[in-house]
Amino acid sequence: MSMVTTKNGTQIFYKDWGKGRPVLFSHGWPLSADAWDAQMVFLGQHGYRVIAHDRRGHGRSSQTWDGNHMDQYADDLAELIEALDLKDMIIVGHSTGGGEITRYMGRHGTGRVARAVLLGAVPPLMLKTTANPGGLPMEVFDGIRKGTFDDRSQFFMDLTIPFYGFNRPGVKVSEGARKSFWLQGMMGGLKGQFDCIKQFSEVDFTEDLKKIMVPVLVAHGGDDQIVPIGASAMLSSKLLKNATLKIYPGADHGLSFTRQDEFNADLLSFIKG
Repeated sequence: MSMVTTKNGTQIFYKDWGKGRPVLFSHGWPLSADAWDAQMVFLGQHGYRVIAHDRRGHGRSSQTWDGNHMDQYADDLAELIEALDLKDMIIVGHSTGGGEITRYMGRHGTGRVARAVLLGAVPPLMLKTTANPGGLPMEVFDGIRKGTFDDRSQFFMDLTIPFYGFNRPGVKVSEGARKSFWLQGMMGGLKGQFDCIKQFSEVDFTEDLKKIMVPVLVAHGGDDQIVPIGASAMLSSKLLKNATLKIYPGADHGLSFTRQDEFNADLLSFIKG
């Protein structure tokens, strides 16, 4: 397996396929690089080099006890990017991965980034506060913590239903997609995944977003039951200096699967600019 060992000794697994201009993907919680396989193969067939990593504590990367926080995720990503010497790249993040790439750009700059994509992403802030009334109450995230700690195997299976919108009338349920989600989640470590809940829910990315000057596609499902669109994409698109907002009416949080062909085409079009 391909690994980068960071300065603090953490091993970060990554896939690196194809040749051409690099496109780097960052996955959501509690998944792995495998969540991006369809996008990676599609772009690889269109002449791009595609890279995706497993965040520390997730997938095949080290199951770390410490360092499971957004600044470290961004620093790990920076070390991977530098190790592979990626330049003029397009950086794509889904959900928590959208937070990771936003913090990377806010913390390390955009010298190596040409364009970015935030898909169903958590910025600017998921948690409901006085200043962020459209967010979700802490009780929601406490419930995720409890479910993950008490019986994460069953919790991950149950989570697939709202994640992919399988609870909506007339939607065809894919048991394969549910099992893939479960398998990716169970590959990771409980400690890292548990710590990550605080990171995707309580970290405020407002100042990071304000620093980003490159073009950003902000894509979101209109019926996202995991990351409310009003407190995420609608606000991020206003905070970013050069944003294009793309709403998929009726789409769910996992639209890279449920609207795969449509999203792939939009992604390619945005990359081509």
